[in-house]
Amino acid sequence: MKRTKLSLGLLLLVGLTLAGCSSSKESANKINSETSKLTVYTTIYPLQDFAEKIGGEFVDVESIYPPNVDAHSFEPSTKDMMKLAEADLFIYSGAGIEGFAEKAEKALKNEKVSIVKAAENVEMIESSHKHSHEGDAAHSDDEHHDDDAAHSDKEHHDDEAVHSDEEHHDHEAAHSDEEHHDDEVAHSDDEHHDDEAAHSDDEHRDDEAAHSDEEHHDGDAAHSERHHDQNLDPHVWLDPIRSIKLASNIKDSLIELMPDRQQEFEQNFAQLEKELKELDNEFKDVIDQAEHKHLLVAHEAYGYWENRYGIIQIAVNGLSPTQEPSQKELTNLIEEAKEHDLKYIAFEQNVSSRVAEMIQKEIGAETVTLYNLESISTEDIKNEEDYFSLMRKNLQTLEKVLN
Repeated sequence: MKRTKLSLGLLLLVGLTLAGCSSSKESANKINSETSKLTVYTTIYPLQDFAEKIGGEFVDVESIYPPNVDAHSFEPSTKDMMKLAEADLFIYSGAGIEGFAEKAEKALKNEKVSIVKAAENVEMIESSHKHSHEGDAAHSDDEHHDDDAAHSDKEHHDDEAVHSDEEHHDHEAAHSDEEHHDDEVAHSDDEHHDDEAAHSDDEHRDDEAAHSDEEHHDGDAAHSERHHDQNLDPHVWLDPIRSIKLASNIKDSLIELMPDRQQEFEQNFAQLEKELKELDNEFKDVIDQAEHKHLLVAHEAYGYWENRYGIIQIAVNGLSPTQEPSQKELTNLIEEAKEHDLKYIAFEQNVSSRVAEMIQKEIGAETVTLYNLESISTEDIKNEEDYFSLMRKNLQTLEKVLN
């Protein structure tokens, strides 16, 4: 609750501060016009990289994320919001990972900055942690209580082992807010409000009520209006093919702001699209030839590799690194890792997990690194890494782990 109050307080402060930005904004527009450059801010790293590659010499692009940040928990400072207000373009994924984005969009609505959701109309998938009753469209509360006869907090959490916390919230819409927080024992009120992007419980339920069961369970449907649903995997940029649509949306936004450079932007996008298709083929080749497909990871960020390439992701934490497993889930994870004789566990440089470290010690696994690309490190920046070099490092890791 404390974090939510701080976030709302930040919005009030930013709103007052932005009121005096119009003259500065006019100045910024003149500078951009004279230098033929657009000032662009992004969130997750791939959006920054794609914008730089497409915009070329006509853009100045910067991410508001500091190096190595966990995108799921980032909150912008007042200084960050001021930067966004002064920009020509703010690009965020809109896939549900940027908890602050909707608040920022409201705070910036009277500014001249263009705001683009890069994942607009990108097909998203559901969490790979499927509900045991997912095919049952009715699934009333009565049926749920029948399945979970004792329905203690612990028993409920254990029986629903394959749920992410947000899937539980979707299926348990009729539960009171108190029951919701009891079931999500590992989550503080702060985390709940972060994931819900400052929505009230009533607003959240209003949003969810508009979804039919068919829409909710259609993991491959276009969810452009429902990206806030945390049952959907937001890590779309890890799929090279879906990244083409991200890049296309970025290209269109640059053309809209600088139409006289359309030819250059189209050419740069065409080259980027070609490279993304080549990367997709490289992933297919490596994974098709792998000895096995099981991948033990600290964070459930790799569902799109499951969806496109057929790997089997065994994740310690959920779609957000804060979604830790129950004791029963933990036991099942260890048993599954031993069953498949998994010798590696993949950690991420921007996310730490005590539970994953415990599993690593329990099964005697070697640690490797995967790049979820939410943000990159200072060292990566120094070494001039980009989306493709880091994705190919991921590919090298997969080649090692799956053989």
